[in-house]
Amino acid sequence: MALTDEAIVKIKDMITSGELRPGDRLPKETDLAARLGLSRNSLREAVKALTLVNVLDVRHGDGTYVTSLDSAHLLDALSFMVDLHQDDSVLQFFEVRRLLEPGVAALAAVRISREQLAELRLLTSDLTADAAIDDLVANDLRFHRGIAEASGNAVVCSLLDGISGATQRARIWRGVTQAGAVERTLAEHTAILDAIEANDTDAARAWMTAHISGVETWLRKAR
Repeated sequence: MALTDEAIVKIKDMITSGELRPGDRLPKETDLAARLGLSRNSLREAVKALTLVNVLDVRHGDGTYVTSLDSAHLLDALSFMVDLHQDDSVLQFFEVRRLLEPGVAALAAVRISREQLAELRLLTSDLTADAAIDDLVANDLRFHRGIAEASGNAVVCSLLDGISGATQRARIWRGVTQAGAVERTLAEHTAILDAIEANDTDAARAWMTAHISGVETWLRKAR
């Protein structure tokens, strides 16, 4: 089990056992990390993940609290976890991306305009290694949409719009729980774009395959 996942499980156990109740404030980060036998970094990433799904609430300058945990508040979180851990359709969407997007990248390598290439370069330079996860995912969605547009195929754009929406939550969860996700995404986007700029269809296809497969492999392990 990954360290961040282990931290998530331990915090969840504190809540389900009643040790932490709705509205309770978590102990200080250093104290809680030592108590659970975790690194502060793993604990911090776990808190981010549980905040994302409305289990914890980080109040800057005050502390981290367990939310009310009422059914309405956790509805999105429940749907989120079902999507990732029980619904095979999420994996099927990633399989479709892996089959479709490498070919789209290859088309873009021979059809992209200078203006489109410049816009994609701006996207890769806009994101920094310390970017927030929401910014990472938004940038990733725009990047893949831009490559689809550069393919010159409107049908492909429509297909990928639908598929991207269905995989957005998984991409967010990966960004929160997988160490180095931002740096890895930036490096892979740059490699894909370098291949497209060089009009190298084989390299564009290969880099896009590796990029999509990385997320798909992580999701299979996370499940």
